[in-house]
Order: sequence, then C-alpha cells, then structure tokens
Amino acid sequence: MFLSSLAIASVAMAQTAFMTNDKVAVFYPNGYDAKQHLPSPIFEHEPAAINTLAADWKVRPVFTTYGGRNVATINVEDSVDFYGTGEVTGSLRRNGYTVGLWNIDTPAYGVDNGTHLYQSHPWVMGVRKDGTAFGLIADNTWKQRITTQDKQVIFESEGPAFRVVVIERENPQALMQALVDLTGKMELPPLWSLGYQQCRFSYHPDTRVKEIADLLRSNRIPSDVIWMDIHYMDNYKIFTFHPKEFSDPKGLNDYLHSKNLKAVYMIDPGVKVENGYFVDDQGTAADYWVKDKDGKPFVGNCWPGPCHFPDFTRPEVRTWWATLYKDYMATGIDGVWNDMNEPSVFGGPDGTMPVDNKHLGGDGVLPGPHARFHNVFGLNMVRASRQGLLYANPNKRPFILSRSNFLGGHRYAATWTGDNLSSVDQMKLSIPMTLTLGLSGQPFNGPDIGGFCENSTAELVADWTAMGVYFPFVRNHTIDNSVDQEPWAFTPEVLNACRTAIERRYKLMPYIYTAFREASVDGMPVMRPLFMADAKDLSLRSEDKAFLLGGDLMITPRWAENVAQPNGGSWQPFTLEQNTDIYQSELRQRPGSVIPMANLAQSTTEMTTDSLTLYVCLDADGKAKGQLYEDEGDGFSYREGNYSLSTIEASLNKKQLSIVLNKVEGQMEKPQRTLRIAYVKGGKVQYSAWQTGNQASMKIKK
Repeated sequence: MFLSSLAIASVAMAQTAFMTNDKVAVFYPNGYDAKQHLPSPIFEHEPAAINTLAADWKVRPVFTTYGGRNVATINVEDSVDFYGTGEVTGSLRRNGYTVGLWNIDTPAYGVDNGTHLYQSHPWVMGVRKDGTAFGLIADNTWKQRITTQDKQVIFESEGPAFRVVVIERENPQALMQALVDLTGKMELPPLWSLGYQQCRFSYHPDTRVKEIADLLRSNRIPSDVIWMDIHYMDNYKIFTFHPKEFSDPKGLNDYLHSKNLKAVYMIDPGVKVENGYFVDDQGTAADYWVKDKDGKPFVGNCWPGPCHFPDFTRPEVRTWWATLYKDYMATGIDGVWNDMNEPSVFGGPDGTMPVDNKHLGGDGVLPGPHARFHNVFGLNMVRASRQGLLYANPNKRPFILSRSNFLGGHRYAATWTGDNLSSVDQMKLSIPMTLTLGLSGQPFNGPDIGGFCENSTAELVADWTAMGVYFPFVRNHTIDNSVDQEPWAFTPEVLNACRTAIERRYKLMPYIYTAFREASVDGMPVMRPLFMADAKDLSLRSEDKAFLLGGDLMITPRWAENVAQPNGGSWQPFTLEQNTDIYQSELRQRPGSVIPMANLAQSTTEMTTDSLTLYVCLDADGKAKGQLYEDEGDGFSYREGNYSLSTIEASLNKKQLSIVLNKVEGQMEKPQRTLRIAYVKGGKVQYSAWQTGNQASMKIKK
C-alpha cells in the first residue's frame, strides 16, 4: 500500500520510524511538517509504511537543532568508505568532505572553491569493509550541506526538520537497484544521443554550422550531433530564431539530417521582458511568473536583459511551457538543452533569485518561498520540457540535457558537469565527478571534453578525447572567443588521435547501448568505479584515475600511474588498432566476459548489429559470457517487447574456442548475422574468420 502525504504525516506523529518491505527505513524527526516537504521530488512514489522498525536496525539518524539549523547525524560502528553526494569536486572517496547543496552558476567551479556546484543530490553511499553497503537520503530540498567523516555523516539544513531514508543492501550493486526502485528508473535514451557530439558557444551563423557538419564528415570523425547555443536566437529570446543568421532553421536541420547528424538547441528559463514577444505576452497574460516578495512578477537579468521566470512548481505552467515546444520542434530539432536553470540571475544574490521570492505550487505542493524550491527549479524545468518534447514528438524518445538538477531528476534529463576549465587538473577531475554522479543516481552524464572556460591546447584535447570517449555523455564544447578545439583544429597527429578514440566508441556502441539498457533497468552506472568489480577489495576503494565502462571493460588513461588493478591484475590488456598512438587509453577486459563490437560507422544511424566482432576473455575454467541488447534505437516499441536481449556464451574445449548467441528476451527478430571471434589474452588479440549465423568457432594459436 502507499500512504498519502497526510497519512505519512500522521504516521510521523505516531512513531519516529517505519520500514518498507525491502530493507528500507524511513526516520522522522519530532515536529516533522509534511507540508514543507511533500510530495517529495526525489521519489517516484511515496515510500510505503509496511512494518515497524526492526529492533536490530543499526544505521539510525539522530535529529537535533544547532545554530538555527535542523541536523541529522548518522553514526556508524566501523570505518566506512563514503561515496555519492552528487555533483562535486574532489576525489571519488568522499570521507572528509563538506558539500553545499545550493545550485549555483559557477564557471570553472570557481565559486566557494567548488564546494557547491550546479546540482544537488542529498545522497550518500556507504561501503563497509566486508562489501555490504547502505545509502542515506536527506529528503529535503532546502539549502543544506553534507559532511562526511570516517564514522559519521551529517546533514544540516537551513529549512524545516526533514526525514531521512536509510537503505541496507548486501553490496553496492544491489544498493543502486534499491535507489532506483525508490527514485525511478532512467528511460532509455535515443541511440543517437550516445554518439560523439560537437558544440561551441556558439556556432553561428547557420553557414558555420553547415561547415562544421561538412568538416566532421570530410575528416571522417564519427559523430551524431551538432549543438546550437544562444546565438541562434533573436536577441537571446527563447523559442525564436535569429532573422538573418538562422533565417531557415528547418533548412539547416534538414541539411544536418542529410549528413546523418542530429540538431540540439538551447532553451534557457529566462523569458525576455518585452511587449509583443509571444512567450512573454502569454506568460504575463496568464500570470505564470515567479513572484517577488511583494507578489509582483520577479524580474532578473540574464542573457536577454530583464527576464521573467516561469514558476515551474505550478502544473499549469509546466503544461503551458510544454506547449511552446510543438512548433519549435517542428523545424526538425531533435533534442533540447536546458541551461542557466539553477536559475542563474546576473547580479542576483548568490547569482540567483532572492530566497523570499514566491512560488505557488500545485498538485499537492503548497505555496512556498524560493528557499524551498531553488534546488528543484532545474528539475521542474526539465520535467516540463520532457512533457513538451513528448507532446511535439510522441513517438520519439526525448533527449534533454540539463545543467541544473536534483536527486530524482534523472527521470527527465541527462546532465553535464557545467562550465569546467580547459586544464589538466580539471580533465583528471572529470573522472571522479562523472563516477560520483553515476553513484548518485544520474547515469547519463559527462564533462565538456577539452574544457569549456579559457583556451585548450592540442595535447589537452587529444588526452581528454582519448579518455572522454568512454564517458556516458561525449561532447566537445568550448566558450565563445576561445581558440577552436574541434579535433581538426590543431595538428594532424591530434586529429588522428581524436579520430581513433572516437572510432573506438562507435565500435563499442553495442556494448555501450547494452550498458545503458542495464542502467535503465537496475540503476547501475554506465561508467563505474573500479571497486564495483570487487566491493571487498579495499585496494580499489580510492581509485579514481582508472574506471569501468559497463562491468567488463576497464579504462586507464595514458597519463595515469600506479593504478589499482581488480582481481589481482588478471584483467587482460588489448587494443583495437594494430599500431595505436601514444594518446589512447589502455583497455583491459574482465576474465569471463564477452564484449560485442560493431563494424565502424560514421554515425549511429549507419551502425548495424548484423555484423559483430565478439571480444572473448576466458576465465580460469575456459568460459566467458556477455549480453547484447538491441532495439530500434528510438521510439517506445521496446516497451511492448520489440527488442532483443541475447546472451553470448563462449567456451574453450582443448584448443577450439566456440561461441553462440541465444536470444533470451524480446520479440524483435534476430538479423542474419556474420560473427567474428576476437580472442583476448596476454595483450594480444587473435581473430577468427567471419562466419554466418549465430555461432562461430576458431582454433586458438599458442
């Protein structure tokens, strides 16, 4: 059963904690006021009160007040390695950090030394020495901070007293499943959104966009997306196009589509205050704007100058916002980029709205101050945008990228790590940032490759691309007036290195898409820390230079030294090129695994899975197993069973290696395949001949 918000409030008055039926405990402080918190944006459904708290439940918060703050302190018996806490700078292991949860626009992570950034995720994962894991959620959108110590986690809020949810599981993988069981699963993204993407602030006019498309193709850079930043707009007015520089958006998008490229355009939340501008006229007539403390429409400065801001806490405002996308998307736009949605207000307090601005709420959310709704402004915006993309194109999977978000916002949008710096330090920092977001329930994320702020260098772009192609989200992006940083902008050596790295991603696309499908089912991050390979191996707990892509592929950047190795170093190194360059990351495959790879294509549109190379790394028993997920790459027919999930099983008998694909789920017909085995051992790869059908074999050489 599920209890209503008012029923939960009654439970909280009667008892301080309850359990759901799945090792999840919910703890309430004295004086908990459900009206200040519920319905929670974090949970897909309100946690159900099934049982009383077990007497032997160990991880319990203690609620106190201190210095005007409401505090929840969680003490643990033994030393624990902490992870999560959302979008953060610093190392993967979060012990000894204090993180502020108050979304701000912070170029190069330079505000408050990066202690709070564009997103807030009030979530901590704890992993004990024996590999068991627990998770902590502070169900609170108000301004707060998290402090993690070896035996303690502290949540401190400037808002009303809040509840804490504690999850217990046997390992980190099971904990990620439990998290998405509560917060909801990520929908499968369109396949094209997993490809390489090229962006700049900004490519303009439209002839420059076409030139970039032509250069991607003439330089044989596999790619799927070109992005349009704010210069495509008429005076930075959202849902408009510059009358001279982008006079024919449909023609431009048709041109990109003819090159098998998709078009993603930016939409910010700030609506230019201007009589006669249809968005401002509609919002003003319907009284849809966030109000100031006196009840008047709030006006704050952003790119267009003075702006109104939609009150996305209101369901009628979200619906109106969604309707704005229909004609806009009809020009052939494929995806949407929601930026500046902390919200960023130039010259405002903390670079945003005053905390005493007013939101009216709805759908059970009571009116309240911006102090309550600030951290979920971006979440509510992308919630409305997703609704709009589905209105406009009901048979296509929406793709939205958001700079601001909150725990649970993965249901609506992918994210990137904001305006990073073109520096070696921030390149290296992007690994733990991306891993940590994945461990915080946001599997589809990544940094700007090459760095956004300031000028990149040839060496940095080559290194970052050679590492970044294994991230969930892969986009090269830089600021206006910086040097060009496309793969061809430097030297032939850098161009070749970037091309090789990007080609690797496209060959790996069947494996990557299968990992995204896994994330959509059980919440496992697409990009994972090494300790996910063996939660009991303490030597892996702090490793954040190397990482896993899916469960079977280990990535070590060429600059990384003294990297921990899972399973005693038994993972086997291999390369996808005969003579690779100095920039490429080292690949290692897990013993007992099979990794499916496609033939090289210049876009996911051209990619097929009817011809596969199956990389086999045998375990000590001479066996290996993998998976392959296939569907149409877009649309929703997979929900009705129009997909294929196959197991790939390999075994060695004497010197004969045999492999077979067996479909285990789905109604999609298997294509007529040709298969090739790639046997990985000792840093070398032996290839079989191409063979027709769903089975293949080869004789292993010494």
